[in-house]
Amino acid sequence: MTPADRDPTARGSVTRVRRGRNAARLRRYLVQIPYFVVLLGLLAAAVLVLFDRWRRGAFVFGSVLLLGAVLRAFIPTSRVGLLQVRSKFFDVAVMASVGSLILWLATSIDPLGTD
Repeated sequence: MTPADRDPTARGSVTRVRRGRNAARLRRYLVQIPYFVVLLGLLAAAVLVLFDRWRRGAFVFGSVLLLGAVLRAFIPTSRVGLLQVRSKFFDVAVMASVGSLILWLATSIDPLGTD
């Protein structure tokens, strides 16, 4: 006979523990959504560059870095997941600077007959 069979209130506590563990597991995955959005955008930029669309790829790359900076700036640190590397100021400043620089390069360089 298990303790849950002897005490009917023990079943409820076991159920609550399972729900808590499931909620924690789900939260671990949901917290990573901003990171995966940025990662998916970077993958799309790499595919564009791979298919010889370097200006479009660079534009998407810079845009995704700016999106990452905005997400890092406005999502609380407890919910930002792997998008957090250093302090919030450092992460936002670096992603915004590099994203802006890449966007400027993508739009200012003459295409020379390429796309």
